[in-house]
This record gives sequence, C-alpha cells and structure tokens, in this order.
Amino acid sequence: MIIREGHNCWRRTQADKAAFLIDAAAYFDAFVHAVRHARQTIYIAGWDFDSRLTLDPRGRFSEPIPSLGAFLNDMVSRNKSLQTYVLSWDFAMIYLRERQWMPVVSFGWKSHRRIHFQLDDQHPLGASHHQKFVVVDDQIAFCGGLDLTGNRWDTPAHHPDDPHRSAPNGTLYSPFHDIQMAVGGETAQALGEMFRQRWRRAVGVNLPTPKLSPRAEWPQAMPVDMTACPVAIARTLPAYKDQAAVREVERIYQDAIDQAQTLLYIENQYLTADCICQRLAPRLQEENGPEIVIVMPSKANGWLEQSTMDAIRRRCLASLAEADRHGRLSVYWPAVGARTLPVYVHSKILIADDRLAIVGSANLSNRSMGLDTECCLVVEDAGDSDVGRALRRFRLNLLAEHLGASVQEVAAACEREGSVRGAIRNICGATRCLKPLDLDAAPVVDGTAWVPDASFLDPEEPFHFDKVIDHFARAPEQQSSRSQFVKIAVMILILFGLAAVWRLTPLADWLTIERLAQWAGVVDDRRVLMALVVGTYVVASLIFVPVTLLVGATALILPPWQSFVCAMIGTVLSAWATYWVGRRLGKRTVRRVAGERLTRLNKYLSRQGVLTVMIVRNLPVAPFTVVNIVAGTTRIKQGAYLLGTLLGMLPGILVITIFTDRMLQVFKNPSWINVLTAAGVLLVIGFGLLWLRKRLMRKFSS
Repeated sequence: MIIREGHNCWRRTQADKAAFLIDAAAYFDAFVHAVRHARQTIYIAGWDFDSRLTLDPRGRFSEPIPSLGAFLNDMVSRNKSLQTYVLSWDFAMIYLRERQWMPVVSFGWKSHRRIHFQLDDQHPLGASHHQKFVVVDDQIAFCGGLDLTGNRWDTPAHHPDDPHRSAPNGTLYSPFHDIQMAVGGETAQALGEMFRQRWRRAVGVNLPTPKLSPRAEWPQAMPVDMTACPVAIARTLPAYKDQAAVREVERIYQDAIDQAQTLLYIENQYLTADCICQRLAPRLQEENGPEIVIVMPSKANGWLEQSTMDAIRRRCLASLAEADRHGRLSVYWPAVGARTLPVYVHSKILIADDRLAIVGSANLSNRSMGLDTECCLVVEDAGDSDVGRALRRFRLNLLAEHLGASVQEVAAACEREGSVRGAIRNICGATRCLKPLDLDAAPVVDGTAWVPDASFLDPEEPFHFDKVIDHFARAPEQQSSRSQFVKIAVMILILFGLAAVWRLTPLADWLTIERLAQWAGVVDDRRVLMALVVGTYVVASLIFVPVTLLVGATALILPPWQSFVCAMIGTVLSAWATYWVGRRLGKRTVRRVAGERLTRLNKYLSRQGVLTVMIVRNLPVAPFTVVNIVAGTTRIKQGAYLLGTLLGMLPGILVITIFTDRMLQVFKNPSWINVLTAAGVLLVIGFGLLWLRKRLMRKFSS
C-alpha cells in the first residue's frame, strides 16, 4: 500500500460512491444536482468564487438554472433549514482584473441572510488558499482543480468556437480542461470537517455538524465510477500562527513516483516543484523504470506567468530530458481544430500503474507543496479489481478525449504499440492531437534571470517580509564591479537606441510637449492648467487610478519644477481626500469590503506612525487609494499621516519628474550631452534610492 495515514495523508476514508468528473460541464451539472438535494448545509471553499457564473450555459436542465449567486439564493429561499457557507481566498491585488469586483459587496451583501460569505486571509504573506471543494450535508462532496468561477466551463469536445464558453462579462475564452472528483460517505464527512476547521480559523465561529440522514442520497443523474472504495485526503498547510506545516501532498506524490513500476501519467498546470523533478529524474535513469507521460499547457496564461513559471518549467524539463537515458519521457500539450488551438490544461492529477490516482487542487509547483493550502483525494487499488478497472478507464478516458478517439481505440493502440507514447503517435489526428512540447522553447522574457534565486518566484515555504526586501535592496558592494558595469552599459545602450529611434522614425514629428498637452486637454493659462492637474489627482484617486500613472502623465505635460509641485500637492490632497473617505466609512465597513488582511494595516500604521507611512509608500503593500482608506479607519493622526505620505512619496515623484524631463530632452534633441546627462541622472537616482531604502529599512528594523 502506498497510502499511509499520518505520513502522506490526513485521513483514510471509505467512499460509498465516487466519480471522476472530466471538465467543468460535468462538474457544474453534478453540482446543480447535489445542491438541489441539499437539506441542511452547503459548504463552498475556493481560490475564487464568482456569483455571476453561468452553471448551465447549454440549457440542458428542464428548468432554467440562474447564475451561481441567484441559484444559491433560490435554494436557500425554498428550504428554511438550509444554511450556505462560502469561504473564498482573500486574494492578492494582482488578481483584481481576473475576479469579480468586491465579492463581499457584489455577492455577500446581496445574498440571502442564510448565505454566509467570508474572505479567508488566514495564511502567510504571499500564500493563497488554493483548496477547491464543496460539501453538501456532509454526504456528497466535490474536490479537484475547479473553482466555481468564470472561464472554467467547457466540455470534453473542447470545440474551438463553442459559443457557450463565455466569461461573465460576455467575452469568449479558449478551451479549458480540468478534473473534479465526486465522493460520498465517510469521505464527504471528512471534507465537511475540514471545512469547519477552516471556517473556525478564518471567522472564529464553530459551525454545527449536520445531522446525517440514515441513508445518503446520491442524485440519480450523477455518474458513479466506483462503489465502496478507499479514498484518502492529503493536504498542504503552511506554518502559520499556531498551525504547524503539513506536507502530505508532497509526500503522496513522491511515494507514488517512487513506487510506480510501468507508467506514470500526469496532467498538471505547472511543473516547477524541485521535490517532484528530483524524484522523476532518477526514475528516468533506471534501466527498467516506468514510462512517464506528462500533459501540460503549451504555455502559461499571461506574460507574467510565462516569464516566471514557464521559465522555471523549462529548467525542470531540461534536467528531466538530460536524465532520460532510455527514452521513456514524453511531454505533450493538447490541441484542437484545424488551427491547432491549444487547450489550457488546468487539471492536477497523477495516475500510477492504474492502481493509484491523485486528483486535487495541488499544482506541481513549490508553493503547492508547502506554501499554499491544498487538498487532494487519493484512490488506491488495494486488491479490488473494480477500483483498478475504474482507474484504468479514467486514464483511457483522458487520453481518448485529448486524441479525439474512443476508449477502445486508445486501449487497442496502447496494447499494440506497447507504450502510451506509441499509441499517441499512432492515433494523433488532424483536429485532435497531443503535440510534443518544445523543451527548448524559451519564454520571451525569462524572469529567472532577474532574481538571484528562482525559488523566490515559486516559493516553497512562508517567508518574512524583510526577506523579500533583502532580495531587491542589496547594498552596492554586494555586487561585483563587472555586474555594475554591465547594467550601466545596458542602460546607456537603451538610451542610444531611443536616440536612434528618434532620428530614424517619424517619432519627432508627433511626440512633442504641445501634442501631449493637446491630448491632455490643457488650457493656455499655466496656472489654470496646474490647478486642473491637482484637481485631477483628487478625482482620479476616488476611482482608484494608480498614482504612479498620474505622476508620469504630469511629468509629460508640465515642466520639471511645475510637474514636481503639482504631483506633490495632488498626491497629498488625494491622500487626504481618500483618508477621510475611510474615516467616514468606518472600520467595520472597510473590514467587510477590504477583508481582514488590509484592515490589519490599521494597527500597524497607528503603532508606528510617520516612519511606517514612509515605508508603506515605497513598498507594494496595497494600491495608493486602498492604503489611504484603510488609514482613515486607524488611530493615526491626520497630520502625521499626511507628513509621512509627503516624505514617503517625495523621492519617487522627484525621480519620475526629473528623469522624465531628461528623457524628453533626449527625445527632442538626442545629442551626446543629453544622452550622457540622462544616463548620469539615472545612475544618481538609482544609487540614491538604494541608499535611502537601505537607511529606512535599517531604521525600521531597529
């Protein structure tokens, strides 16, 4: 047996029924059926939650199914005994554009009084709550890689132009592949217990355990792949406050890899975990080790993940390819349609020898092994031939989907070719195919080249805030003179390149102060213009326009000293205005809208005063307006807050206005003197900021 309670899993349970739900269409349908049977409680825990989600875009149910929020409201309204609890990660601001705006307001304040919505911020800095599970009455549960949010719904067909694959805002998105498990019996009860533990830690309230019915109801419309099967629950929990670190997910993956004999079939969004790559490499070096087949996205979503996670993935795959002495490693990405449109692989599964399967929320990344909260279900064939057949059928179904073939065709091809790689090569068609991933393809920007340690981009364990600063605020003497020379040379070359662009393109004809002023809609009277600019800061801050963008625009349309004065006055006035917004809203309102993580800033600010405000203004703690509103709910005095804002923003505003002016001079007259002057200004500003930040952090630490 690979599963060992207390070592690589939290709990071994018996599921009276279980099913593998491939792709979100199957999961959302099953979710609707289960919630319709709910009698007492519905628990929803997720990385994301969007009340606007369309659960049944094809209209396959006999009656219309409303959006997720309206559906839950309807179910609770019909049953006076039903309570619904939603626990969503109190997400980082970097994900703001991907998510429903202010979910506490959009859903929490508009929902039925027996729907309880909470943002969970009980995790270390930089971590996330990544578990994705739903529990109904402690009798039916779902767990896997799918959140109840937008841009997830799809069918196994993954039609390139499916009009039902629409985001809440109406835009179409690309094909999306993921997997969820449905379980009943003891497994559902254990997941219900895990949710109540999360709720108690996040909210401070003990939820009552639902009274179990003598006989669990499994909706007839829901599929069943296994009955009376053993299912283990493996978790990742970071060390936080009084919570000890738990790394069961890491151990179950490592044990499965170590004990596989013939085949490891893996689907995952990422492959950056050192502990996984270091386990796979020795298996590839063995003469009679298992075949390893990995299905992944062709590339990550967005330039940021491509420059970080794809860059680290490339290193990991390069090490595996080097270890693959016997040609048993195959890495693919799924494509559909004549245009070979990539299917985005979001699933997180491993199948070993068709005798053990892991399905859950954990990516094969460092953070999923130790930093984020994760939950995986593990099914093992303990001599039960029915379970073994179900696991084999699960793997064949996945391959059949990716190849556009039947299960029988895939099984016959695997038998005939003697390997999964051979079967894929034999079946791959024109409109459905698994294409080999180019292991040598480098991302456009390699983010790993910009940090001293790639693990900073994919951390494995919680870290303190001062350690983050250390990565970027190193003293100049820590760098070699050669490294400094190279960076200076690169910056000067960039300036020369800009000068060349100015000379050789029509840029000089349209990039003028007069033209920029026209774009900004300015007036002839300079005093009126400056007053308008200052007023713009106040209005823009109320609608969350980034203050850095405002300062940059000011530097473009006004001379240096005027832009500096306007930016300083505008910044302080906008900080004052939004500070009073927070003061009027009050601590309780801000707590509900912003979540506990941001409201804890109030104790921090009021305790440290001016110095802390200066530090916060130079670190990416939260957007400018958000910090102002939160500060308005604190005990910090208005004068101290505005003084700290003025002193903290002064260096950055000075940098932007002076440097922008120098660059404009380069654009207008790219002479040697102006280019060298701009380079000199850049160096003085850069070293000055490093010195100032080092002094501030030393003072702050003391």
